[in-house]
Amino acid sequence: VCVLYRHSRTRKYESELHMCRLEVLAVQFSEYHPLKAITVTDSKSRRGGRKGSTSSSSSSSSSVAPDPLSSMLDGTDPLSLFAVVIYVTVIVTLSLGRKRKEKEEEVGSDFELWSSKRGEILSRFTTTEKLSINLFMGSDKSKASSPSSAVSEKVRTRLEELDDLEEGSQRELLNLSQKDYVNRIEELNQSLKEAWGSDQKVKALKIVIQCSKLLSDTSVIQFYPSKFVLITDILDTFGGLVYDRIWSMCADPHPLPESFSADDVNDTAKETCLNWFFKIASIRELVPRLYVEAALLKCNRFLTKSGIQETLQRLTAMIRGIGDPLVAVYARAYLCRVGMKVAPHLKDSLNKNFFDLLASFRQVHGESVQNQLVLQRVEIPIYLTLYSPAIHWILQCVAYRAPEVLLTEMMDRCKKLGNNALLLNSVMWAFRAEFVATRATDFISMIKDCDEAGFPKHLLFASLGHSLSVADPPESERLSILNEAWKVITKVRSPRDYINCAEIWVEFTCRHFTKREVNTVLADIIKHITPDRAFEDAYPQLQSVIKKILTYFHDFSVLFLMEKFLPFLDMFQKDSVRVEVCKSIMEVFINALTLDDEKRALSLLINGFIRMVSFGRDFEQQLSFCVEARATFCNLEPIIIHLIHTVNQLAMETRRVMKGNHSRKTAAFVRACATYGFITIPSLTSIFSRLNLYLLSGQVALANQCLSQADAFLKAAVSLLPEVPRTISIEGKQRSSEPFLLDFINNFLSTLLVVPDHPEQGVLYLVRGLLNMVQDYTWEDNSDAKIRVYISALPLLAAMSQESYLYTIPKVDSNETLYGGDPKFIAEINKLCETLISQVLDHLKELGQDEGVRRQGSLAFSLSGCLLAHGDLRNNKLNQLVVNLWNLWNLSHKRGFCDTRTSVRTLEYIKHQAQQADMSHLSDVTARLSLQSRA
Repeated sequence: VCVLYRHSRTRKYESELHMCRLEVLAVQFSEYHPLKAITVTDSKSRRGGRKGSTSSSSSSSSSVAPDPLSSMLDGTDPLSLFAVVIYVTVIVTLSLGRKRKEKEEEVGSDFELWSSKRGEILSRFTTTEKLSINLFMGSDKSKASSPSSAVSEKVRTRLEELDDLEEGSQRELLNLSQKDYVNRIEELNQSLKEAWGSDQKVKALKIVIQCSKLLSDTSVIQFYPSKFVLITDILDTFGGLVYDRIWSMCADPHPLPESFSADDVNDTAKETCLNWFFKIASIRELVPRLYVEAALLKCNRFLTKSGIQETLQRLTAMIRGIGDPLVAVYARAYLCRVGMKVAPHLKDSLNKNFFDLLASFRQVHGESVQNQLVLQRVEIPIYLTLYSPAIHWILQCVAYRAPEVLLTEMMDRCKKLGNNALLLNSVMWAFRAEFVATRATDFISMIKDCDEAGFPKHLLFASLGHSLSVADPPESERLSILNEAWKVITKVRSPRDYINCAEIWVEFTCRHFTKREVNTVLADIIKHITPDRAFEDAYPQLQSVIKKILTYFHDFSVLFLMEKFLPFLDMFQKDSVRVEVCKSIMEVFINALTLDDEKRALSLLINGFIRMVSFGRDFEQQLSFCVEARATFCNLEPIIIHLIHTVNQLAMETRRVMKGNHSRKTAAFVRACATYGFITIPSLTSIFSRLNLYLLSGQVALANQCLSQADAFLKAAVSLLPEVPRTISIEGKQRSSEPFLLDFINNFLSTLLVVPDHPEQGVLYLVRGLLNMVQDYTWEDNSDAKIRVYISALPLLAAMSQESYLYTIPKVDSNETLYGGDPKFIAEINKLCETLISQVLDHLKELGQDEGVRRQGSLAFSLSGCLLAHGDLRNNKLNQLVVNLWNLWNLSHKRGFCDTRTSVRTLEYIKHQAQQADMSHLSDVTARLSLQSRA
C-alpha cells in the first residue's frame, strides 16, 4: 500500500489551525454555570482476549536499514570508555620477550607487594645534598661480534672483558642533585636494556655490577633507602633478562612445562646458566657479587632441584660479612624480596635473615656508626627511621601466613635485645592484627621498658593502635589498654606528633566505649590543638577524627549531646574545610539505609533548599554548585533528578540571557551542562527517569543548537529501550510498564520531527533505530503495543514529507531544509510507511475470533483514523483500504465491543470534513462508510 509521496495529502497548518478554533456563540446565562458537570467520553477499549501470534519480520527486513545505533557499542560513550579502562587495567603484565604463560606466584592477594611500597619510599627518603655516581663509558671490546667471528674468538673476547670488569672505562659524576641522580640511574637502566638487545651481554653485566657497587656507599645516608629502590629496579630487570634468555634456549625442540625440573633442561641452557654464575663469581667485591647473584636466584632452577634453597642459605651467611648494618639490612631485604618471589615456601631462610638481623643489630650503636652519623650530622632518631622500610619488609615476609607461635618467639627475642623500639615497632606492623590485639597488654609492657632516646614511645603506641583499630583485644583488658595508651599520648608536647597518634586511638575509643569516653578524648584533643592555633595545621587529622566518630555514632541526638562535639567543630575555621566536615555529617544521616519515606521527605527539603540557591548570572558557579550537590547527595535519587532538571533550566536560562547570541564561552557552558546530564543520568536506578531525562536533555541541547550532544542523548535513549522491564514497581505494587513505554515513545516520535539526520548516518537513522528497537523488544503476550507504535509513527512520517514542517527550532535546520523535498528522501519515507502498514495489516489478519475481534476492531479504527487524517484519499487503493478498515471496526461494533457514540461522532466528523472545498473527495468515502447496529 503506497501511502505517502503522491498519496499523502498536502497540509496547510495555518489554515487548519484557524478552522479548528472554537466558534464564538452567545451563551444564555440560564444554561451556563461554571460548576456545571462536564462529561468526558473515554474512547479507549479494554484489552484482553486469547494469545495472538506476533507478526513476521520478513516483510520489513528488506526495506528497513540496519540498526544505526550499533555505533553506540564502539566504546565512545562514557560508560563504555570506563569499561575499556577497567579491562586494560586488569590485563596481566607479561615478562620481557616471554612467550609462555608463567606459573602464578604462590603468594596470595593478601600479601602487599614491593611495588606498592616503592613510591612511598622514594617520596619519603629525600635529600638536598650533592650525590655522585660512576657511569660505565663502554669500550670497543664490548661490541657484538660479527656473524663471521668464530665461537672461540667470541668467548676469548668476553673473557678479556671480564678481566677488565672492574677497571674498565668509567666516569665519576660529582655534585649531582637528587633529580639528576635519579635521571642517571634511569639512563643506566636504559643502557642495560640496549646493551642486552644488541647482544652485548658483558656490557650489560658491567652496568649491573657498577650499579650494585653504589649500594656500598652510605655517604649521603638519608638518601640510602631511595637509592636501594632505584638500584634494585635495575637488578630486577637484569635478572628477568637472564632468566628469559636461558628459558628461550630450553624451547628447542619443545618448550619447558610450567613446573619443570632441572632434568628437563638441555645441556646448552645449563652451560649458559653456569657461565653466568661463573661470571658473577669473578666479581671481587662482596656487595655487588651478592646482589647480582641474588638477582639471578631464580636461574638456579635450571641447574639443580635444591639450587634455590642452597643459594639462599649461602647468601644469607654471606651477608654477615657486610660491616655496615644499614647496608646489611637492605641486602637482607633484597634477598627476602627475591626469595619471596621465587620460593615463598622456603620460610627457613626468611626466618634466618631476621634472626641474623637481631643478632647484629647492636652494631647500630657501635663506634663506627656513631662516628659516621657525627660526620654527616644525622641524629640517631633520623638514622633509625632509615631501617624501617627494610625491617618492615623482612618482617612482612617472615610473618606472611606464619603461625601465631612465631610472634611469641619474636617477642621473646626482642625482650632479650632490651625491647629495641625499632624492631618492636616493625613486629607490630608485620604480624596479623588479630595476633597483636590478643597480646596488646604484653606489647604495652614491652613498650614501657623501651629506651625512648632513639624511637619515641608514642610512635609505638600509634603502631599498636593501628592493629587495635581492626582487631579487638580481650574485653576485660580494653579499659586498661586505653588508659595506658592515653597516659603516653597526652604527654606528647608536639601538636603534630600528638594529633597523629590521638587520631589513631579515637577509633579504638569509639569502637569499644560510650559517648562519655569519646567526649573525654575530644576534650583532650581540644586542649592540645587549640594553643597557638595548632589546629590550622591539623585539619586532615581532625577531619579523620570526625569521620571515625560518625562511623560509630549514628544517633543524631547522642552525637550533639556530647559536650565537646560542637567545640571540636569550632576548630574548623577554614571555610572550605568546614563545609566538607558539615557535608560528612549530613551524609551520615542521609545514607543508603534511610527508609524510603524518610528519603522522600529529606529530598523534598533539600530540593527546596537547592531551588533557593542562586548565583545570579554567574552560571558557571551555579553549575559548580550542582556538581558538588550531586557528589554530596548521590544516594538520593529525587535530588539527582532535580539537579538534572536544574542544569537543563540553567542551559535554557543562559540561552535566554544571551538572547540567541552564542559566543564560544556560552556554547562551551551549554556543552558542560549537557555533559553533566550525560554523566549523571546513567547513575539513576529508575529506567523511566533515565529515558525521560535523556529525552529532555536532548531537547534542551537541540534548543541550544548543540546538535552532537542532542544526538548523543537521543541515541542513548533508544539504546536503553531494550532494558525496560515488562513490569515496574509503583507504590509497592507491580504494574505493567507498557503504558509508560508507549507514552515515552510517542513523546520521542514528536521530537524526531525537528531532529536533523546525522551527515554520516543513513536517512531517518533515528526513526529506523527506534523502530528496530521496538520490533526486537519483548512485549507482553496478547499485546498490541508494538503495532500501536507503528501506527503512531505514520503521522510523524507524514509530517516529515511536508514542504514546511509543523514546528521547528530556531537556528536548527530540520530535514525540511536539509533535503528540501528531495524525491529520494520522500521515497525513503514512502518505503518505510509501506513497511509499517504491511506490518499492521499482517497483525490484523493474524488476530483470531472472539476476544481477538475486539483488538482487531480497535487497531483497525486507529489505522483508519490515521489514514483519514494524513493520507490523500483521492488514491483509489488508499480509499478502499480505509473502507475495509472501517468494516473491521463495524464488525467489532456489531458484536458490542466498541462504543457507539465514538462511531457516530467519527462518522459525523468525516462528513463535516467532506464539506470543505479541498476535501470534497471525502464525500465518496463517506457514502461507502456505514454504521451497523449491534446484534
